[in-house]
Amino acid sequence: MTRLFSLLILLSIIIGAFLSLKPGGGKSTVAVSGLPWQIEVLPDGRSKVFGVTLGQDTLGQAREQLGPDMQLAIISASANDYSLEMYYNRYTAGVFSGKLVLGAEPEAEQLAQMLERSTKTSYMESGARKFRLHPDDLPLAWRATVQSLTFIPTVNLDQPTAIKRFGRPAEIINSNEQTTHLLYPDKGLDLILNEDGKDILQYVAPGEFYRLRDPLPGDPDLQDVNK
Repeated sequence: MTRLFSLLILLSIIIGAFLSLKPGGGKSTVAVSGLPWQIEVLPDGRSKVFGVTLGQDTLGQAREQLGPDMQLAIISASANDYSLEMYYNRYTAGVFSGKLVLGAEPEAEQLAQMLERSTKTSYMESGARKFRLHPDDLPLAWRATVQSLTFIPTVNLDQPTAIKRFGRPAEIINSNEQTTHLLYPDKGLDLILNEDGKDILQYVAPGEFYRLRDPLPGDPDLQDVNK
């Protein structure tokens, strides 16, 4: 997997270099975009990833940007944990493919009403429950603001390659023997390397990075990249 990801990285660089040149040596504006490490940090504390501005764009606007081949549902990982999510089973980020999940947070009362009117309940592979929205609730759901993005690539990264692409993290946390978190508060990114499963890239607005850092062990005020 590591070799495959490195080859894909090299391929993206070659494609970008090729597209940047016109016959005769002139430069073109065409380049590879939408790559996982292409995070635009905005002056107001928000960020833009995959064309979606976190903390600003609605699910409806994100759907227009990312495409209509998605699912929209309320997801419950536990008895008291419910979230509104838009899910792409196969999303292409530049030259990489994977699963993409957009999380929104409507007001608690609105979410409770959506849940009460849901038309169907099913179980996901993870064991979480999925509640299909009633058609009457769709307009409200599309107006919900995107607060987070989660990208799960089909190929895994190794730590040196991740640092080469995303830069040196502010903090590295080993939450267990198999899982390492590379934390980038200035980008709003928690890059999770998982030796026994899929790597996970979690994005939030940099101004809300505490959402990703607070659940992790250790003191968030003590940053150590030499672990």
